[in-house]
Amino acid sequence: MADEMSTSNLTRRGFAAGLGSGLLARGAGSARPNILWITCEDTGPHLRSCGDEYSVTPNLDDLAARGTTYMNAWSNAPVCAPARTTIISGMYPPSTGSEHMRSMTHLPPGMKMYPQYLREAGYYCTNNSKEDYNLEKPGQVWDESSTKAHWRNRKSGQPFFAIFNSTVTHESQIRTRPHTFVHDPAKARVPAYHPDTPEVRQDWAQYYDNITTMDKWAGKLLQDLRADGLADDTIVFFYGDHGSGMPRSKRWPYNSGLNVSILVHFPEKYRRLAAPEYRPGTKTDRLVGFVDLAPTVISLAGMKPSEHFHGQAFLGRYAAPERPFNHGFRGRMDERYDMVRSVRDKRYVYIRNYMPHKIYGQYIEYMFETPTTRVWKKLYDEGKLNAAQRHFWETKPPEELYDLTADRDEVNNLAGSPAHRQVLERLRKAEQEQVAKIRDVGFLPEGEIHSRAQGSSPYEMGHDDRKCPLQRIVAAAELASSLKPEAVPALLKAMQDADSAVRYWAASGILMRGAAGVKQARAALQKALTDSSAYVRIAAAEALGRYGDEEDLRNSLAALLELAPADKNGAYVSLFALNALDSLGPKARPAKDALKTMPIMDTKSPQRARTYGGNVVKKILAGLG
Repeated sequence: MADEMSTSNLTRRGFAAGLGSGLLARGAGSARPNILWITCEDTGPHLRSCGDEYSVTPNLDDLAARGTTYMNAWSNAPVCAPARTTIISGMYPPSTGSEHMRSMTHLPPGMKMYPQYLREAGYYCTNNSKEDYNLEKPGQVWDESSTKAHWRNRKSGQPFFAIFNSTVTHESQIRTRPHTFVHDPAKARVPAYHPDTPEVRQDWAQYYDNITTMDKWAGKLLQDLRADGLADDTIVFFYGDHGSGMPRSKRWPYNSGLNVSILVHFPEKYRRLAAPEYRPGTKTDRLVGFVDLAPTVISLAGMKPSEHFHGQAFLGRYAAPERPFNHGFRGRMDERYDMVRSVRDKRYVYIRNYMPHKIYGQYIEYMFETPTTRVWKKLYDEGKLNAAQRHFWETKPPEELYDLTADRDEVNNLAGSPAHRQVLERLRKAEQEQVAKIRDVGFLPEGEIHSRAQGSSPYEMGHDDRKCPLQRIVAAAELASSLKPEAVPALLKAMQDADSAVRYWAASGILMRGAAGVKQARAALQKALTDSSAYVRIAAAEALGRYGDEEDLRNSLAALLELAPADKNGAYVSLFALNALDSLGPKARPAKDALKTMPIMDTKSPQRARTYGGNVVKKILAGLG
């Protein structure tokens, strides 16, 4: 595997790089730009200046006319907390164990969040006001992070870095009623994967209405900047925190869930810090991502970005050449587990589904509050959808490939196309190389990210082959999720591996092959019900419960009910077991009474992880009547 240096060397390198950056900046003189980030929630490239004729965004259009728009920008994660974690750390969350929605891990000693480097260099750093990181803050990160945070509170003459974030475009605001329309729902563009119904059209129109409201807010911020006499001294960015809040955008690492537009305006005074492609009023197809924002602002401030950043600066003194790919990921989304990795170049997007037995549209309580989600699922259950619309409610293929120039909605999967074989192999290789390069610990069950990292950090653990033999684990995951029937003998062998994550993927691979796989591996699965790893036991229990006989079901329920109480097994094991119970459908009926009184709160876990189990139990009991 790539990057086999020791964790102690990595830590020392991160500390030294951070210290060097601060020293360089302090010697860079006072002629440093102010930097303003105007951000919002759940907004893809749906501005008129991005070519969306339905949109009404005059203030941001004016900013775009004075700057450059990065049309191929990716948020790297399709939901807020992991996306913001990518930004604040400058690292891919699957390397730091922070990919799962509202999880909580920490960085190694010596690694800092980017505002800390800016503050060391003399910048006044403010955040108004959302944080939502999946990483613990290593000391003071912001000078002020609240609704009172503002550049106006800095010392006289002090350069500032300021973020202002609007929540008016958030997913939750799409479904607020009553609503007075600005955009005509009849004129809304309905993507090919959504059914064309009044509910869907209303949600899309309301989404655009909220963007127009946000645009007015952004315009007021820009007006304040001018009124304070700072416009000529401030580099301005605008972006949303991931794709639209509509279902199959938010939470999914397609281009529809990851594509945002980053607008950047340089005043003439700092035009020298712009990239060669920068031209006022133009768009660029350069591939950039949220992982690049931290090194970019540090570069704009005159500092060399720390070596531990995965991203690279695309502006400023230390701008790097363009890279060929953007990378995305999906882990646990609220109460539902999944694992997807994606990669795109300027034309194609490749999706690798490591849990293809799970449907795209798993029931997430919060997502089902949106009218589009409910009517979409209702029409599926009634058999009233076409193939493109049905796809979201069905299980996945291991691989997907879409041509974004011919198929903007990503509904025509080219993974099996002989004419696109070379494209598939090139992007597949890029995905595999990324896993190895960043040491992707997302291949571990969530609880093992924490248990294996005790005494260090998930990042350090992931770089230690003794604690995380990543090459073996990834190989097992690749084999398991390939869905190849002939892989069962190799999976049976992997179920005897010394590493629990290898055994977990092997058991999951049997589960993914359904009744045929379980029939071949029944004895091994029955033995796995007593495995030392809870995750192996849960995978085996789900396989036997779904596809075995009545005795297998009794043993399955017994194992899952033993592992589901959160007070005894912790939040992560509990949530995994509850998801397995839910997958049994009506077969889980004998567990109904136990679920009604089961402790589902792990008070020792981070606050952010405590509530999800209750959502699953509620869903199970509702399904059982």
